[in-house]
Amino acid sequence: MDSRSQVTNQTLDTLAAGRTASVAGIAPSAGPLAHRLIELGFDEGALVEVIHQAPLGDPIAVRVDGSVVALRRALAHHILLADAA
Repeated sequence: MDSRSQVTNQTLDTLAAGRTASVAGIAPSAGPLAHRLIELGFDEGALVEVIHQAPLGDPIAVRVDGSVVALRRALAHHILLADAA
């Protein structure tokens, strides 16, 4: 991880709409879903931005590497964040 990024205890499901952060990693609790999250672009160092939340808060739309991905909050909880530099 870039030394300019500060590791936080924040996960993607708690990132406010319009905020940007970088991915610090995938939590071990993701189990076999970790590989799929990485395939979707949520690998270490990727910049992510929550761009929309559904009316009841689930799912959320996230911009990652130029693509928009819809994730349920339960899955987004496994994506660990660092503050963007």
